[in-house]
Amino acid sequence: MESAFIAWLREHLPSHPQLHLGPGDDAAVLRLAADRDIVLTTDLLTDGVDFRLHACQPWQIGRKAVAVNLSDLAAMACQPVAVVVSLALPHAGAAELARALYHGILDIALKYDVAIAGGDTNTWDGPLVVSVAALGQLTARGPLRRDQARPGDHILVTGHFGGSLLGKHFSFEPRVHAALLLHQQFELHAGMDVSDGLSLDLSRLATASGCGAAIALEAVPIDPAARELAARATDGRTALEHALSDGEDFELILAAPPAEAERMLDQQPLEVPITRIGQMIDRPGLWQLAADGSLEPLAPCGFEHR
Repeated sequence: MESAFIAWLREHLPSHPQLHLGPGDDAAVLRLAADRDIVLTTDLLTDGVDFRLHACQPWQIGRKAVAVNLSDLAAMACQPVAVVVSLALPHAGAAELARALYHGILDIALKYDVAIAGGDTNTWDGPLVVSVAALGQLTARGPLRRDQARPGDHILVTGHFGGSLLGKHFSFEPRVHAALLLHQQFELHAGMDVSDGLSLDLSRLATASGCGAAIALEAVPIDPAARELAARATDGRTALEHALSDGEDFELILAAPPAEAERMLDQQPLEVPITRIGQMIDRPGLWQLAADGSLEPLAPCGFEHR
């Protein structure tokens, strides 16, 4: 199966200017500039945890497996270059499933001009597992890190939050172009993407930076899907609670000096809105910022990997 699948891949993978030697050898050869650091990230998606194969289309899984890695590169304001894809396929229908996965992989790789540099496939008695490693190149401004926020920075976010299980966890667009543009045109102190939940990931950024974060809850941009999920559910969770904790939004959290934050808010240079939801403070932890400026503790909520 593997040899036939590699042959199929070589026929279907588009050429890429930085891929000097692609799938078919022991490793790929990428021609990269020698004067910039390379960024590497990887994510592993498993049936039953990150998706349910029986409840979705394989191409959606393939697309998501690449997109979550591109979102990690976006969080670093990094230009994606290549991905390496490894599949552990259930024995039954392995070849058909692999091709179906690659319909989504090829689609998003083409959209973001990313080379598919190789990978590995295997079959086993277990569930589908998709592992993608992504390689990116930093711009001259260097990486956007999560540990450089400062007290007084304003907290900005892109897009809307919550309700991802109603479809956004498959259809989201990694904010690659947004991050590159903002990093180039504005002074940003810190940033990260939201994979596990807005409140949980913001608390991680604050902890990494050695400060705290205060959120004006009324400012959090709530996705209509979060409102729909709150209306459907019987657990009593509000749309705001979904927005703070659902995860898999893959939007950006940014910390910027006040003047730069105002410039971004005035210009709104992206196709999605930029919203100010609070500020970094010198008091550790995550806090709710009231209208009178007082602070109340806010528990970070989201998906915790076990």
